[in-house]
Amino acid sequence: MKTLEKTTQSPMARVIEDFWNKDGFLDESMKMEPTINIIDRNGVYKVRVSAPGFKKKDFKVAVEDGSLIISAEKRIEKKEEKENFVRKEFSASSFSRSFRLPENITLGHIKANYKNGLLNITISKTNLDKREVKEIKIR
Repeated sequence: MKTLEKTTQSPMARVIEDFWNKDGFLDESMKMEPTINIIDRNGVYKVRVSAPGFKKKDFKVAVEDGSLIISAEKRIEKKEEKENFVRKEFSASSFSRSFRLPENITLGHIKANYKNGLLNITISKTNLDKREVKEIKIR
């Protein structure tokens, strides 16, 4: 949300802006899509997703129709009670990314772990030299 100069902003706009931005209610992890690096090294694809603020239970990693799908969703609920008022806020943050997988991967050898804000997915490649070759006769 673009902030207007306080001198040109209406009092109500300031109240709304202060409400949503107070105490970091909408923190940076909720505003951005995580960065993803894909590394092809030594017979393995390594996918690294930088997603601090999420928990392991927030993620879903799946392979569907030849695509790797990485998604996460988190919900935050905050309640503040003071002498004259009660303020209850909630928010949700989510993302979903998908990547087309090459044919030279082994579905049974996909592993994922999440630690310290980093989701690591390893995808083993099949040995291209040992791929089955079949000659098709032309009739």
